[in-house]
Amino acid sequence: MTDFLLELRSEEIPARMQAGARADLEKLFRKELAAAGVTPGQITVWSTPRRLALIANGLPDVTEAVSEETKGPATSAPEQALDGFLRKTGLTKDQLEVRDVKGKDTYFAVVEKPGRAVKDVLAEAIPAIVRAFPWPKSQRWGAASIGTDSLRWVRPLSGIVAILGEDLVECEVGGIRSGYATKGHRFHAPGEITIGGAHDYARKLSACHVIVDHVERQDLIRDEARNVAAAAGLKLVEDEGLVIENAGLTEWPVPLLGRFDEAFLEVPPETIQLTARVNQKYFVCEDADGNLADAFVCTANIDATDGGVGIVAGNRKVLAARLSDARFFWQQDRKVSLADQAKKLARITFHEKLGTVADKVERVAKLAEWLASEGIVPNCDPVLARQAAELCKADLVTEMVGEFPELQGLMGGYYARAEGLRDAVADAIRDHYKPVGQGDEVPTAPVTVAVALADKLDTLMCFFAISEKPTGSKDPFALRRAALGVLRLIFENRLRFSLDDTLETLAGDVAHTGIAEFSDVQPQLSSAFLSEICTNDAGLVDFFIDRLKVQQKEAGVRHDLIDAVFGVGGEDDLVRLLARVHALQAFVGSEDGANLLAGYKRAANILRKENWSASDAAPAHPHTGDEDPLENVDDPDMQEIYAAAGSGLGYPAEPAEQALIDALDAAEPRAATAVAAEDFASAMSALASLRAPIDGFFDQVTVNDTDSIKRTSRLALLDRFRAAVHNVADFSRIEG
Repeated sequence: MTDFLLELRSEEIPARMQAGARADLEKLFRKELAAAGVTPGQITVWSTPRRLALIANGLPDVTEAVSEETKGPATSAPEQALDGFLRKTGLTKDQLEVRDVKGKDTYFAVVEKPGRAVKDVLAEAIPAIVRAFPWPKSQRWGAASIGTDSLRWVRPLSGIVAILGEDLVECEVGGIRSGYATKGHRFHAPGEITIGGAHDYARKLSACHVIVDHVERQDLIRDEARNVAAAAGLKLVEDEGLVIENAGLTEWPVPLLGRFDEAFLEVPPETIQLTARVNQKYFVCEDADGNLADAFVCTANIDATDGGVGIVAGNRKVLAARLSDARFFWQQDRKVSLADQAKKLARITFHEKLGTVADKVERVAKLAEWLASEGIVPNCDPVLARQAAELCKADLVTEMVGEFPELQGLMGGYYARAEGLRDAVADAIRDHYKPVGQGDEVPTAPVTVAVALADKLDTLMCFFAISEKPTGSKDPFALRRAALGVLRLIFENRLRFSLDDTLETLAGDVAHTGIAEFSDVQPQLSSAFLSEICTNDAGLVDFFIDRLKVQQKEAGVRHDLIDAVFGVGGEDDLVRLLARVHALQAFVGSEDGANLLAGYKRAANILRKENWSASDAAPAHPHTGDEDPLENVDDPDMQEIYAAAGSGLGYPAEPAEQALIDALDAAEPRAATAVAAEDFASAMSALASLRAPIDGFFDQVTVNDTDSIKRTSRLALLDRFRAAVHNVADFSRIEG
């Protein structure tokens, strides 16, 4: 077994593309080898800004010989069929084998393919890998680039190293021939380095100031950045994404600490961190009290002879220019109140059919005030909710957010505090976009919750109203994310309200708050709006249910159990619904639950086969109203008849039949009381009490009795059992 080294050297590979490139290189390499019948051992893939490298351990010297068999026509088939088979296989008739297939003599072509040198396999595989490489963006270069069939690579490809063991794998791609030579660090070791093979590749590059292992570079940056910060009495603000990006920008990373003018700290810390991170790829530091310090850590790609003084000075100068801009924006923006900034939103189109951002703000303000005044968001001051909503988008027209769109909301909160507005209002402006993603913090402050909920509901209702729904993988207006945000706000703040009723009310309000004038379908908008919002047929409620299933699936909740609870009907308080689903999941996962589900399905199947409905049940005996109920009560011959009448069935109930009746008499009120009290665990416990009686009923009672009265009564009893279960959950929707 032999180790193989492949290096593809080029101009700088963007850091953001390197992780995908490593995965693609391994995938393509495995695919090419698999096609030749070669299974490699461990594969290691590395990347630097200037190279992709792959080492495959345990390759054989030759592929295994294989015997390929192809079934042909029967010997009795026409000559034309045989001629076609011979042309296909390239064999002659006397080279074919004849075998019996189901009593018929049949021709078979058997071709013995000897093993190939793996070196030859690799020589064919490398050009195929290079030409098939799926870079997100690639380019052509040089004189050959005028042809559409010329080589494409992320940046101009300049060298290929391909060594099997210590033997060169000779190949050529786009005029670039493979060899033993690569190059070291662009500045420290720009000359050629001769590689002996996979065994000395990383060591020789390291000696020439190239750490080829990206994970090793990441570890070095992470540890040394912490160390240089700690040496200055500071703490590095951890940023794993920045660690990975800097590792993708350097082959010989050297973290260095620098300082900037302390006067810049008047700017909000998030602005400084974003400026340093996005524009310069710098880390920032905190002091012992957790406040942002006037320090940064940059990652050089060179060992400086002066200890990095010159590098730090240059980086400080560039950062100072960026921070000066940020400070200017901060100072200028505070000269205009948020209320005045908000007036400028009338100049920004939100959507051609939905008006301006100012129109959206007015809708959100109305919704937030309504959510607070109706008590849907408890302990929320409607006046503060409206004020926060009216100002929540004002920072979109500020200089700071124009330069750093990522700071929208956050800067609005800072400007609100600088104006002296209430903390609840400033916090709501800052956090009303939350939660943005699945791992994002969910607001809990009442005013913030009201504004955040109103903003997301308005977005969902408006885009559904103009039929801009997500389709497949396309969701240009992030409506799925907005719906998940609404669900998380509801669940984590335990907001109790009817989803259907609330959406209908809000839809009616929103439909008359300045949308129609921007629509090409103005006359139909209001009715279409209500139809989209309030129906469960591909409407917004249905959309919420689908998002709930997605969200809860990630939490380990089965989607069919959500359907089972929704199937009961009248359950659109999402907090209550989810509690019910969790109780149902615990129940069906138990032995009692599994057995009851089996009993339910058996009962439901019988009723379905009999096409049974509750109207099919009829009194066992018609009554005229003239009967004396105590006539012949003491007659021994009448005791069985009176027992039958006492059972309510018109015949004496069998023990197992009566046991199920008694169990239902006890379980039905218990379950109903528990559901009303939202004690869903007790409701499931009440259902569990039916498990043994329904099992006994099926074991000991004949449902389809020849006596039509017994048959009808027993079918009615099964229908009653099914209805009792349905009062807790629609078990027909549960899988299994």
